[in-house]
Amino acid sequence: MSSGREIRLTEDPESEYWVAKDIETGVASQGKTRRQALDNLDEAVEGYHGAGREPTEAELAEVGIDPDENTSGGELPDVLK
Repeated sequence: MSSGREIRLTEDPESEYWVAKDIETGVASQGKTRRQALDNLDEAVEGYHGAGREPTEAELAEVGIDPDENTSGGELPDVLK
């Protein structure tokens, strides 16, 4: 069943990655294969629409983030303003 979404799929010859972009939201993602790029885009668009969950403390620690120092909110860095 089709969702009716318009998606642009391109291959970057320099990086050899595929880039998938959802035209309506402007959300983009990439992957080593077309399928991976599209799967990553689906996940990113779900997040854009508010789906998802906060990472667990174990997941944060696995990528080198101290859960006790991981806070949300506060002021944005200048580069994001």
